[in-house]
Formats: sequence, structure tokens, C-alpha cells
Amino acid sequence: MLSSKKYNYKYGQKRVSLVLGMITMLAFGCQNKEQKTDELQINLLTLDPGHFHAALVQKSMYKEISPVVHVYAPQGPEVEAYLKLIEKYNTRAEEPTAWQEKTYKGEDYLQKMLDEKKGNLVILAGNNQKKTEYILKSVGAGINVLADKPMVIDVNGFGQLEKAFETAEKNKVVLYDIMTERYEITNMLQKELSLQSEIFGSLEKGTTENPAITKESVHHFFKLVSGAPLIRPQWYYDVNQEGNGLVDVTTHLVDMIQWECFSDQNIDYKTDVNMISAKRSATAISPSQFKLSTGAAEYPAFLKKDVKDSILNVYSNGEMNYTIKGVHAKVSVIWNFQAPAGAGDIHYSVMRGTKANLVIKQGAEQQYKPTLYIVPLKKNEASYEASLKKAFEKVSKIYPGLALKSNKEGWEVVIPETYKVGHEAHFAEVTKKYLGYLKERKLPEWEKNALLSKYYTTTKALEIAMKSK
Repeated sequence: MLSSKKYNYKYGQKRVSLVLGMITMLAFGCQNKEQKTDELQINLLTLDPGHFHAALVQKSMYKEISPVVHVYAPQGPEVEAYLKLIEKYNTRAEEPTAWQEKTYKGEDYLQKMLDEKKGNLVILAGNNQKKTEYILKSVGAGINVLADKPMVIDVNGFGQLEKAFETAEKNKVVLYDIMTERYEITNMLQKELSLQSEIFGSLEKGTTENPAITKESVHHFFKLVSGAPLIRPQWYYDVNQEGNGLVDVTTHLVDMIQWECFSDQNIDYKTDVNMISAKRSATAISPSQFKLSTGAAEYPAFLKKDVKDSILNVYSNGEMNYTIKGVHAKVSVIWNFQAPAGAGDIHYSVMRGTKANLVIKQGAEQQYKPTLYIVPLKKNEASYEASLKKAFEKVSKIYPGLALKSNKEGWEVVIPETYKVGHEAHFAEVTKKYLGYLKERKLPEWEKNALLSKYYTTTKALEIAMKSK
């Protein structure tokens, strides 16, 4: 570094000294900035991509992530389906991506990835029976992990997840899961409106019979992804590999309850969560439906245990009742084979407040599009309507274009189409949020504790349901 004092003596001009001092500071700042950028350069790894969510992370490009992606997987249709989706994104007409996939296929794919370590962030979306092992070994090797839900599918897996977080902190890597539903606009607005006491009041405590928070989800085995029919791997129908319904989609629902209601409070599953009851049931899948979904003409050997009179029974449905910080919550999920024409996966949600309930519906009446309603406890009260509209102005400043439309029950929140980006686009939002955590080199304490609480809740529900069968 050049001394500004030395140059002041040589030229006898204070201005030169100041200029050179500024140049030195700028040069030093730029050097640090470049160094920081280098340190934050992300080289992506994709491990055993058995679920289409692995590809959806790459539906967008990110300035922090190198376009070269190293893929490690066993031979088979799953990795080929993933690569096909990436190629589709690379060659689309509008905003094509530019990923360069470097693929290794072999039975030693996991060890190969760990030995070569050609990246510092691994995407995990596939067979959930293997996922916990992938997480443990990845963070053990000093690799950051962004994993699709669920991270774990039983109580034993939850214990391993706790160990994984201890290892991640020790190795200074960030472990996180993909919670896309936080970025769906009606969920975001349900949370935002619940923070307006003039509109919502405060959250009720509820009872088991009438919970303060209800989250229900209807999903479908056969659906379209990026405009094409989704071919599921055969193991997707095995709860020992994919997980029971109580530990799969319910991950999103439990997460939203924590995020919407308690994001300002630390959550400790050991003291804050009490599972009251849980049950599960099966979805019946016919041989023709199984073939349509997987392409397989017959059930594999590992599914024979779940077949009776040629019908495959998949325990994909479940319901749990529990309290979190003393507030009663109910979560349920149903899997049907295929949605009605014009419909897709459906979400129903209620948050009960002391002044109004915030309700999300997505049925035929809503043309299968999520719609948010404000339902006041006292109907046709002029003072409440005035307070509602005044408070709603605050929210509309955060989300410009929002409007209220009255109906027989209260008000519908009219949301501009620009906010309705769709489920697939939410993966980019999660990834951007995660990249921010990587820059900080740390997962916020609330996120870590809420994540552990979430998986404790789902796996505890399964444990109770299995005991009560």
C-alpha cells in the first residue's frame, strides 16, 4: 500500500495526498469486495435427483451460482428425467437458462461426490429414505445443503437431523429446506393481515374441536409439471421411501403455522409443541392408475405388502391435532389420484382472530384458485368496517394494487394477477432467500429452531398414528 504521507512530501500538495488516500481506500475496498465475491461463489451439486423439485431450483439462473453443475446419480430414468427438464429450461424461447450439466452416473455416486467435492452447495430432492444420510454426509464433508421436504420421515430420522445441525454448525455450513408455500401470495397476505390488530384482533387459543388454526391440503399423484405429464418413480408410492402423508406435505402446513403465527417468537419443540392426536388413512390406486403415473405395467416387489385384491393402498392421508405455544392447530392432508378438470392441488386455511377470521379457499366457487377472505365476527358493524379499510391501506402500501370486495360473509381480498406467479416460480424465491443466508454464513436462530420444531411435530404425529392403528 502506498503511503499518502510520502506522496504529500514529494509533491507538496495536500490535494494530491487526499486524492491518493481516497484511491488507496477505494482500491482496498474493491479488493475486499472481490475477495468476498470469490468466497461466496456457489458451485452447485445435484445428488440423486429423484424428484422434479431438484430441477425446479434450476428453472432460474442466479448471479451467485456458477452455470456449471455437477450431477451425481445412479443410472436410471430419474436422473434422465431431471436432465431432460434442465434441457427444456435451457432451450425455452423466453428467458432460457444456461446450465452446463456435468453428470456422473454410477452406484458409487454419493462417495464420488464426497471425494471429488467439486461444489459447495448440494441440492437434495429425491428418495426420502436416503435423504437423511445424504444430509449427514454432506454437512460432514463441509458442503452446504438445500433440501426438498421432508428432510426426515420418522422419529429416528429426526434424531439424525439434530446431529446434522450440530455438524453443520461445527463445519460452518448452512442446512435449510425448501419451503415454497411461504411465497404464495394468499399465504403472505394471511400473515400480513393477522398482524393488523384493527383487522384481525389477536389470535385465539382455540380448542381441539375448534382449532385456532386449520390447514388442509389436497394433492394429486398425477399432474402436469412445466406443461408435461409428471412420471413418478415407483418408490414414490412406498411410504417407507417417500414417507407417510403425515410427514410429507404436512411439512409445509406445519411450517406455515409456525411462520404465520410465531415468527416473532423463538420456538422450542421440547416445551412448545404438544401432540394431542393423529391418524392416517390410505389412498386406493388401481393398476391402470399406477401405470399412467409411473409407466410400470405391474407393481414392484417392495409394494406388494400394500396391495390387496390388485389395489395398491398408499398411506398418503393424515390428520394431526396439536398445540403450539398453547394455541390449538389442526393439519390434514389428502391425496387423490388426479384433480378435476381445471383444478390442481388445493389449499384451505383458517386463522381465527378475536375480531375476524382470515380464510383461504380454493374450491370450485373460487375456480380452484386460492382466494383470501376477511370474515368479521360481528356482521355489518360500521365501526369495524371503517377500521378495516384504514388498516387495509397500510397493507396495500406494502402490496400495491390490493383491493377489498364485499360479500355476504365479509370481504374478499382482490389480488392483482402480477402477484400470482405460480408454485414453480416459488423455488427461485426460496433459493434467493437461502443464498442470503449463505452470504451471512449462518442460518437465523429462529429458522433453525422452527425447522427442528416442524420435523418434531410431523414425526411425532406419525409415531402416535402408528401406535393407534
